[in-house]
Amino acid sequence: MLTFGHAVLDLVMTNKQLNTAFFTIIDEKTKMEILGEIAKHYGINKSEALEEVTDEEAENLLDYLTGRIRNAASAIMKRHGFSNC
Repeated sequence: MLTFGHAVLDLVMTNKQLNTAFFTIIDEKTKMEILGEIAKHYGINKSEALEEVTDEEAENLLDYLTGRIRNAASAIMKRHGFSNC
């Protein structure tokens, strides 16, 4: 939700947009660690994992993660103002 003067805008972003935005704000090492965990879990490579989480039909990024990496990603998302984590 954004506020401009008296107007309040409720911006609805798709999971594709949210996941893509998240990967643009984090450092490359963290990005590769997250994609590596997704790739390992689904038996794919990191490029395919990135394609999966930024596809039009992507789920919330946290839905692809488990354990400590999920908790870490959620903390990073909250720190950067993502409200869906």
